[in-house]
Amino acid sequence: MCTSVTTNPTISVREANQGDLPSITEIYAYHVLNGTASFEIIPPGLDEMSRRWDRICERGLPYLVAGSRSGLLGYAYAGPYHARPAYRWTLENSIYVAQEARRQGVGRALLEQLLVRCTTLGYRQMVAVIGDSRNGASIGLHRRCGFVETGVLRAVGFKFGGWLDSVFMQRALGDGDATAVTLPP
Repeated sequence: MCTSVTTNPTISVREANQGDLPSITEIYAYHVLNGTASFEIIPPGLDEMSRRWDRICERGLPYLVAGSRSGLLGYAYAGPYHARPAYRWTLENSIYVAQEARRQGVGRALLEQLLVRCTTLGYRQMVAVIGDSRNGASIGLHRRCGFVETGVLRAVGFKFGGWLDSVFMQRALGDGDATAVTLPP
């Protein structure tokens, strides 16, 4: 599904559970405080991250974690792209990898499984809204997994004393727009 020259058989991907939320919260907090993938400034606490997890799970959407013997390495989920009914076939993905697990295939393992599960659920498009056009790792990962860049919103965020872009990438799921749909997901 994604093109890659290496795989890491020690990474396992599964559905997240309540017990994973402290590690998920910690991974996300690192990215909020140290990176530009998220445009949040203050990391949400465990209660807020639990509410976010609940909203995804209540919709029957995938919320995944990747782990190994050393613990949780990252997480990914798919949520609604927008709330209006005409968007109901389109999802937006989010992927965050623990700092110590970067460049080990964790993001690819998560995104591959996310794409499979969302396709199985009947969704037709996946959108990635990537914080910061200098986020080469995320842009490259999405490109290797079949996403194409559809646009850049220039200087729409301000963090760490500088203006940040948002890069939009998109990938068809299943039949994409090749066939009509009959039932909403």
